[in-house]
Amino acid sequence: MRIDIQPNEQAFSTKEVAEEVGIATPTVRKYGQILERNGYEFLKDGDRRIFVQSDIQALIALRDTDKPLDDTAKDLVQQQKERLEGPNGTEIALGDTADHLPQDPNQLKELFLFVANELAAAREMNVQLKNDMAQLKTNVSQLQQDHHVISSSIGNSAQRTNSKIERFIEQQNTHYESLLQQERERSELLQKEIQKMREEQKSEWNSQNDFNKRLEEEIQKRKWGWLTAIFRK
Repeated sequence: MRIDIQPNEQAFSTKEVAEEVGIATPTVRKYGQILERNGYEFLKDGDRRIFVQSDIQALIALRDTDKPLDDTAKDLVQQQKERLEGPNGTEIALGDTADHLPQDPNQLKELFLFVANELAAAREMNVQLKNDMAQLKTNVSQLQQDHHVISSSIGNSAQRTNSKIERFIEQQNTHYESLLQQERERSELLQKEIQKMREEQKSEWNSQNDFNKRLEEEIQKRKWGWLTAIFRK
């Protein structure tokens, strides 16, 4: 367990250490693996290493060493063990939790105030998260309603359009049937007129023929009457 870390000591990420030491990020990971393989302890956040100033010094020692890296790593591990097993190390590591609390009332008050502020911030964050979730649910519900309204509107509009198209087609068909019926009636009327004209013409022809026959018969009668009168004289 790392007990050599000072209160409020700054922590560094792998990328920040790489920039600080002047080596590549993969090299930082490689040096970390070599140190851990030889027994070095890092602070961890899950599988992610958290570096403090003493760790950076260890990485610099690996960077600048002329010896094999594992040999230098073993020396650094031994130095870390000596720090952890110092005069105050064992007492701090084995003491009760209450022994870690500061004895100064002002420091204790500041510690409690810090914890209270952290709890208050956590509660505020939880409330904010709940509000955000509620707002998100409201937004999702509103989007669903809007989607339903839009879908219904599109469906109704499409239905109205189809109804208008059907009515228009029906009107066109009715108009076409009406025109076709009118054309049939005109055609029948025309046929009747033509037939009537033919019959009238035929009647006139017959009348004319009858007149011609009577005229011819009358002429023949008169002709024979003149001839008979001449012969009588």
